[in-house]
This record gives sequence, C-alpha cells and structure tokens, in this order.
Amino acid sequence: MTLRTLKPDKGTSYFCTFTNCNWIPLFQITNFYDKIYSWFDFLVNRGDQIIGYVIMPNHMHAIIYLDNNSPIINKVIGEAKRLFSYSIVSKLKKLDEGEIVLQLQNCVSDYERKKGFKHKVFEDSFDCKECYNYNYILQKLQYMHLNPVKAGLIITPEEYIHSSAKYYSTGEQGIYPVKHFVEVFEGKEAFEFSRKYFFK
Repeated sequence: MTLRTLKPDKGTSYFCTFTNCNWIPLFQITNFYDKIYSWFDFLVNRGDQIIGYVIMPNHMHAIIYLDNNSPIINKVIGEAKRLFSYSIVSKLKKLDEGEIVLQLQNCVSDYERKKGFKHKVFEDSFDCKECYNYNYILQKLQYMHLNPVKAGLIITPEEYIHSSAKYYSTGEQGIYPVKHFVEVFEGKEAFEFSRKYFFK
C-alpha cells in the first residue's frame, strides 16, 4: 500500500511496515538486525516507544508510539529508510554481493536516476496505520508475530528471535525489550488479559 497522506498526529501509536525492493531478503543477507535495533534505541532515547515488532528477512513491521515532541511518522520512517539504504548497500559491497547490488541498481527508475539515485533498497511506499484502540493493537501484534510462522521459518511465534512475540506470549523480553502497549497508554491492568488470550 502506498502511503501518500501525511500522518501528523503524535502522542499516538502507528503500525508501520516497510519492505525490501523486490522482496529481496536484504536484512538476512546483510545480518542487518542490530542496525534496526540501534534505530529502535534512537527512537526510545528521543521519547518514542517500541510497542511491538518483527523483522523478517525481507520486510519489517513495528508498532511505534510517537512522542509529542518527535517528527511526524512519515519523516521518522523516511529518514530510517534513507539511513538503512546507505548502510545496506555498503554491507552488500563488503560481502562481495555484486549481483544483488546490480539488482538494486536496476530497480531505480529513470526519474529517480535523474535525481541522483543509484540504488533502490526499499519499495517506494510504506504502510502506516494509526492504532486507535487496544483491540486494533492486539490485532496488529498478532498479525506481525504470525508472519514467521506463515513463512515457514518457525513453528510458534515466540520461537522467532527477531520479534516481540516472546514477550507478549510469556512476559519475558526477547532480544529487544519492548514497552507493553497498556503501560504506554494507561497502566498494567490489561497485561494478564493479553498474555492469556494473545495466542489462543
């Protein structure tokens, strides 16, 4: 889905998705996970919160709470994609993945080439939806956490290490500690409800 509309609201959460160009598994090939976690750190240090995430080999989902003092979500994701693009191309070159670099060069349109773009690492658009209530957040958490299962990478959601599924299933944080959405918005009273019913 192409995101053409600006999302100016802050003090709210967004379900965001962005995808590698042509679904090439660039995150896996370059072992890019730590770079994404460093980006999460940057957002959290600024006052935002990571409510949930899953990093697949070729795309990622995240629910991000945007602080009132942060830029709008369009800018947050746009800047991340630009920074990630440079880093991924650099890693591919160091790994001698010339064929993949060539694929990314061939993905650049004539219009983009005229503007100076040499590689296209991500699809142009990204999906971004504001999360209006708890049920919607739970729906999106379950959707993203089931991605690795549907892809045949693991059997149960909490087995996938680059995901917040373990936390929402057991209460134990995974590789990257997330903030429970109830704590972000109100308190801790819905935590047991989430743990009990999330993967039933």
